Amino acid sequence: MKVFFRTIHLYLSLAAGLVIFCSCLTGTMLVFEKDIQQAMHHNRYFVKPGQTRQPLSTIKATIKTQLPKAKLLGLTVYNDPERSIEASVFLPDKKGKKEGRPAPGNSTGERKGGKADKPKEGDRANLTVMINPYTGQIIEQFNRRETFLYSVEMFHRFLLGKRDSVGDWVISISTLFFLVILITGVILWWPKTKAIMKQRLKIKWGGSGKRLTHDLHIVTGFYTSIFLIIIAASGLVMTFKWANNTLFFLTGSKVVGKEDFKAPLSVYQPGVKALSPELALASLSDNIANAESYSLKIPRDTAATYSFSILKKGSAEAATDVYYVDQYSGKIAGSVIYADKSLGQRIRGVIKPIHTGSIYGWPTKILAFIICMVSLIFPVTGVMMWLNRIGVGKNKKIKRVRGKMEVVPA
Repeated sequence: MKVFFRTIHLYLSLAAGLVIFCSCLTGTMLVFEKDIQQAMHHNRYFVKPGQTRQPLSTIKATIKTQLPKAKLLGLTVYNDPERSIEASVFLPDKKGKKEGRPAPGNSTGERKGGKADKPKEGDRANLTVMINPYTGQIIEQFNRRETFLYSVEMFHRFLLGKRDSVGDWVISISTLFFLVILITGVILWWPKTKAIMKQRLKIKWGGSGKRLTHDLHIVTGFYTSIFLIIIAASGLVMTFKWANNTLFFLTGSKVVGKEDFKAPLSVYQPGVKALSPELALASLSDNIANAESYSLKIPRDTAATYSFSILKKGSAEAATDVYYVDQYSGKIAGSVIYADKSLGQRIRGVIKPIHTGSIYGWPTKILAFIICMVSLIFPVTGVMMWLNRIGVGKNKKIKRVRGKMEVVPA
């Protein structure tokens, strides 16, 4: 069986080794993406605290005034007094085309009169506007898709292609191969005796180059395997429907997708003006007080509700509670509480933070960074071990064996 697993391990590694190396390298760069951005653009994300924050309606009006053609899709507000407010904005390009999916009946995102239309379901944010919460003024606006780290992410996910492109499938299949490689690697590592186990738990730094290559491959592979299996498996859950369904099956939960949930609607009241964001937020004041941050989605039409995603202090990233507030009455029209979800839904909700290592902040980020850095060793040492095994680079000599001349390693 070990011969069988070694063959699988070898040929899948040769087939996907280069892609796996590139994925691990780009993954290492992306672990601290937010931290790098905040360090490089400190004045974009942090402000000098003032006495009073501006109402959200004032911030909304500022964006409308300074970006008249833009559609405000949502706001992210932090309880940290030094953090700026992030506004997600859709802005049609100069030719009037959208970067996202076109909304039905309007390919430009503008009315005939030239004014920006209300947010529509097909609109996707292509601009981030940073705002000082105390002055209400715009600090900076930028398109994340034009940054270097976004290009790194696209290479990591799609080899600079798009979803369902050849690059997407190459990455997806390579990730599946990587998971099989890791599992077969653990099987091949498993020792028969305690003496062999002791050898496979530590690196012999004073050994030959061949022994050091061998130890670097199998020893570090064993210590990092469980973490890499989690990273690879989480990547598959985000990529393949069968992997997603497997997660729900293993947790004994019902598969729930976006199509299974419809946000509640507001009770339309003719002649009644929609509430301002701060009035809609009034019914959630207690929840907001204990939050690290909250994201607000603006109703896209007269029937939609305000949507508030609240991240509690100390909660894992993405473990948010979502509340829907009627835009006319200010009453809570519905909610999706993270703690009330099934086990499968709760795990699925934090799959991306698990994959990126951001789930519990700096400790897990540092761990993910180290694991990704060490994983760069495996493709290199694996190829070196394979070349040593097949005798590449070794001196040859002629030896007579049973009357026949054979070429054997020197």
